[in-house]
This record gives sequence, structure tokens and C-alpha cells, in this order.
Amino acid sequence: MSNIQLIIEEKAADIGNFMVGRLLPFRQKRAVGPFVFIDHMGPAQMKNYENLDIPPHPHIGLSTLTYLFEGAIMHRDSIGSELEIQPGAVNWMTAGRGVVHSERTPNYLRTSDKNLHGLQIWIALPKALEAIEPSFTHISADEIPHWQQDGVSIKLIAGEALERKSPVPVHSPLYFIELKSKSAQAVNIGQHLYGESALYILQGSIKSEGNIYEPKQLLIAKDSTLCTFEMSEDTIIYIFGGEPFPEERFINWNFVSSSKERIQQAKEDWIHQKFPKVPGETEFVPYPQLYK
Repeated sequence: MSNIQLIIEEKAADIGNFMVGRLLPFRQKRAVGPFVFIDHMGPAQMKNYENLDIPPHPHIGLSTLTYLFEGAIMHRDSIGSELEIQPGAVNWMTAGRGVVHSERTPNYLRTSDKNLHGLQIWIALPKALEAIEPSFTHISADEIPHWQQDGVSIKLIAGEALERKSPVPVHSPLYFIELKSKSAQAVNIGQHLYGESALYILQGSIKSEGNIYEPKQLLIAKDSTLCTFEMSEDTIIYIFGGEPFPEERFINWNFVSSSKERIQQAKEDWIHQKFPKVPGETEFVPYPQLYK
């Protein structure tokens, strides 16, 4: 019997002036462990007149993880953080009781041709931490644990697994792992995983129990401890998951919470502009009619 419970195909979504491939949430699978939202950005080739511009918008009850393969994004938030993220680094923002941030092409790239490619991820907070003070942490690429194992290059981008721990300050048991193979390799890491688990194929292909899976597919495992597969040459995959929460998480626009009442309050606060402001920014994303 196959260990793959569900295959999710990447679907197009518009995030303002930029199209992404949405992986989570999915109607048949709303979360994988604490991971509740994943967007695949690009790969996009942007002309000298095209830029990423996502004005200030709010979050509650989650942490965001931004991880780029190509390009650069300038992050600004209501805590006062202002930092450019580049490939291989991690921007980790914990919204807690409420934060506002913008994401834009840095000024020095705005009149040049450029590429943008990466992942944007939301990770729900444990119920007891949903209203903590917002915070922001930047982890440089050279701080991320990385090593070679059986012909595979591995990075533990966030969380704890494979007998290692990432410096990204996560709030619950989880893992986010990158695997790259130059040649065909067998991989067996299930004994180091826990909770719910999923595998995303960015490039190349994998073979599992006689079946071949290709890019833009998210594979949900029935049992994370049975994570065994073969990577083809020049393949890049991401494995993520962890312990699910006992309570359901509700998502409304950019708000995540175990409480519908808390989401309603956040909605009203944003409509009436009661959230903190991003220094130096005057624009904002209105609450969309779609969710009213």
C-alpha cells in the first residue's frame, strides 16, 4: 500500500500584483502539522518596470517564514524591522496578537530586470501563544544547518529533525528540510520525522513505491515515519511537517486563530485601522470584499 495519502497540485493565486502557486490550504487538507499556508512564488522574470509591491497588511496568530531561491524582498513591519531577504536566508516574523508588514522589491532593483523565486509559509501558533507580542528574526544563510549525507545535500531550514536543530525560533515541534541531489539517490529519513509530513517537489522528480512524482506536486504522507523514496538526478525537494494542534485553526484572509471571535475582532480592527502602522508607509491593503 502506498504511503502517500493525498497529492495536491499547485494552483494559481493572485496576491496583488503578483501571481503565485498555492499549495496550502487545500479543501481536503487544511494543514500539515502546524503549517497552514504555503505559496510558491515564481520563478518570475520581472522587467525593469515590474516590481513586487505588497503594501502593509495585517496578521494574527501565526509566524511567517520567507525563504528565497532567487531575488530579493525588502521587509518592513510595524515592530520597526526593515531588512532585505536574499536567497538561502530566513525571515521569521511572529504576528502573535497582531503585526503589519509590507513586502517590496528593494529600491536598487526597481529599475532593473530581475528574477524572483521562493516560498512563503504560514505556521500557526499554539493556542497559548496566539496572543504573544509580535517579533521578527532574520537568520542568515550561513547560520542554517547544512550537510552532505549519502550523496544528498541537506538543509534544516527550520525546526528540529535529523538529529539537528535550526536557529529559527519556532514555537512548536516542526521541521522544514531542503534536500538536493545531483545524481539519483535513495533517501530514507522517516525514522527522524514525526507528526504529519508532506513533500514538495521543486525540481526534478522522485520515485516512491513504483510511482514517479514531478514538480508542482505536494505529496501528503499517511505516516511520516515511512518516508522513503528515490530522488532522480538534479532534484530539489522540501519536506515539512510536525505535531498538529488539538484545536482546529480558522483562516480568514491573513488572520489565523483557534477562535472565530478573535478573527472577527481582528477583521474589525483592520477595517477601522486600529492595527499598528509600518513606519514610513502610508498605503495599506483593504480588507477584501471576498471575505465579508
